[in-house]
Amino acid sequence: MNKMLSKLREKRAKGEDGFTLIELLVVVVIIGVLIAIAIPLYLNYRKGAQDAAAESDMHNAVNSFEQCYIQNDHYPDASYAFSGASNTIGDCTTQPINLSPDVTMKYTVGNGTARGDSYIIAANNPNGANNFYCYNSAKGGQVTAVANATNLDVTC
Repeated sequence: MNKMLSKLREKRAKGEDGFTLIELLVVVVIIGVLIAIAIPLYLNYRKGAQDAAAESDMHNAVNSFEQCYIQNDHYPDASYAFSGASNTIGDCTTQPINLSPDVTMKYTVGNGTARGDSYIIAANNPNGANNFYCYNSAKGGQVTAVANATNLDVTC
């Protein structure tokens, strides 16, 4: 036991402690591999979250438009347009639509008249995976993702 302790003391005295260059390089390579895997995953999660924000804003807008219809017996006229982060709907000031950052929406009257019995809403967040979402009140149902869309002039 004394021999072992004396050998350890000699190593310390000679300054032979620490990591070798190879050990340090291995650690740096392992950290680099982990970072190379983690960053793309993080960016994809962010894009998914941005798309989920656009879809969630679309659901909130649908609820607001339906509330407006219940209060006034009509949807907003064709001149309604989303602008900014907080939007009131024509006659319906009690149910504002709040949009997440960078989310854009477009409202179109469904039957082409000034004040329709139906509407279409399209939404997109360009910071996401550039997915477009659409809701058609005449068809009801769910908010749908539109394939191969390039702008908010989508039909669903």
